[in-house]
Amino acid sequence: MSDIPPAAPASRPRADRLGYGAIGMALALVGVLAFSLKAIVVKLIYRYDVDPVTLLALRMAFALPFFIAAAWWANRGVPAAPLTVRDGALIGALGILGYYAGSLLDFIGLQYVSAALGRLVLFLYPTVVVILSAIFLRQAITPRIATALVLSYLGIALVLSRAAVEQQANIALGAAVIFCGALTYSVYLVAGSRVVQRIGSMRFIAHAMSAATAVCVGHFLAARPLAALSLPLDAYALLLLLATICTVLPVFATAEALRRVGANLVAIVGAVGPVATILLGFIILDETLTVVQLAGALLVVGGVLLVTVRPAN
Repeated sequence: MSDIPPAAPASRPRADRLGYGAIGMALALVGVLAFSLKAIVVKLIYRYDVDPVTLLALRMAFALPFFIAAAWWANRGVPAAPLTVRDGALIGALGILGYYAGSLLDFIGLQYVSAALGRLVLFLYPTVVVILSAIFLRQAITPRIATALVLSYLGIALVLSRAAVEQQANIALGAAVIFCGALTYSVYLVAGSRVVQRIGSMRFIAHAMSAATAVCVGHFLAARPLAALSLPLDAYALLLLLATICTVLPVFATAEALRRVGANLVAIVGAVGPVATILLGFIILDETLTVVQLAGALLVVGGVLLVTVRPAN
């Protein structure tokens, strides 16, 4: 998807153009807040003794029908070239990497760290994309990007040091596992970008989600008894919330926001995400909220913005 929003027709009145952009910004904010809620909902589900494998399998199974329906709707009446074996295998592998491995690592890590710290570590993925692009795509790391990397990881170190002072058990393990999840998601983004351009974003997501869901369900059937599905209705309500509001909604809202206002403005709105998770964790989960934590969060947000927001030419 292009980073540049489509130009408004010349005949469109100025008020309409402003409204078009305002809706885009609102959708970007909805996507960010919905995604920010994910770690909070996962932590709430863990209170029902749900393990990460069961949690992921149910989340993917509930979300998949929405993505398949969206892909059908987006491509209705449009003849689509059949996928080559190579593209099919690549999409399947990327889906397993991004939606299975990345999500499973994130959910495992959230067993050991707060929702706020988990969101901050995951928010680092644009910096990982920059590093991977420099290594494999020969893209130069400019002084601006180098400064961004230093700020981002200094902020994480600050938050981790505060957590270590509070003697939170397995804090380093949880952060490392979530960072590995961010790494796998970054590989998924870098490797999948060109495939998306060839076959379309919704078609790509539907196939990638299908492959990942098959692996998630297979992992559950191999590792967990069916009795693990015997959960309270409250747990299933949270799982449905996780699959729809925290998974499906941010994908569609962000995609439309990108189309209306472009990647720069969406990235700026995205900076609200970690702060929103910190505040929601404080309000809903009674997580700590300290000046050091907020300072670290601001460093991470500032660094990631330097990476993701492109300077005007």
